[in-house]
Amino acid sequence: MKQWYELLFEDYGRKYDNESFVQGTMGECDFLEKELGFNKDARILDIGCGTGRHTIELTRRGYNVLGVDLSESLLKRAREKASALSLDIVFRKHDARALPFSSEFDLAIMICEGAFPLMETDEMNYQILESAARALKPKGKLVFTTLNGLFPLFHSVKDFLASATQEGNATSADISFDLMTFREFSTTSVQDDLGNTKQLQCNERYYVPSEVTWLLKSLSFKTIAISGATLGAFSRNDKLTTDDFEMLVIAQK
Repeated sequence: MKQWYELLFEDYGRKYDNESFVQGTMGECDFLEKELGFNKDARILDIGCGTGRHTIELTRRGYNVLGVDLSESLLKRAREKASALSLDIVFRKHDARALPFSSEFDLAIMICEGAFPLMETDEMNYQILESAARALKPKGKLVFTTLNGLFPLFHSVKDFLASATQEGNATSADISFDLMTFREFSTTSVQDDLGNTKQLQCNERYYVPSEVTWLLKSLSFKTIAISGATLGAFSRNDKLTTDDFEMLVIAQK
């Protein structure tokens, strides 16, 4: 049986590219370049690459990037976009929990909940971090965003999602938050590229900074920095607060 995140992204590539939360690509790639020290020899792994927005932009800037995702539909859209720009990019279908890479990449990225933290158990989410860590070279760096567990303690997730949603975007209803598991449950409605309306029962995990730090330390990351994740304007100087819906994590082996 397919999980909600697999069903969501079927025939959804074009609609996905119009979602409000994917409009910060240029500024986010500016940040990633700085984290790489503008080293064009670096190899980059984009985990949960979706329609390839970061993979394509970083490739366009001269970097060597491999994009992986679980959704064949999103990968198809990514290949179409790369082809239209005459960019030679490899996109592969892989499960982020079991990536077939070992000590191959200088940087791994998971932006905008690319795989993590969508899994149905904490163990599965941990497998994604474990798989990403294994793919990195010694001194490699992992940069990802995830849902900030401090936010729902002080704010209504329902109100935030409603305010951030634009016409034609996916909408969420029946939102609840479990304080024991830090999981948000909701019913998401979305119209796919074929005009079909889907209603999906979604389940996402929020993390607090201390949890993320502990998980990454258990995977032998030596330095871990956590900040707020402002769409299109990532910065290490953006101090994480309870007002940030997402957190930005930068970890180095």
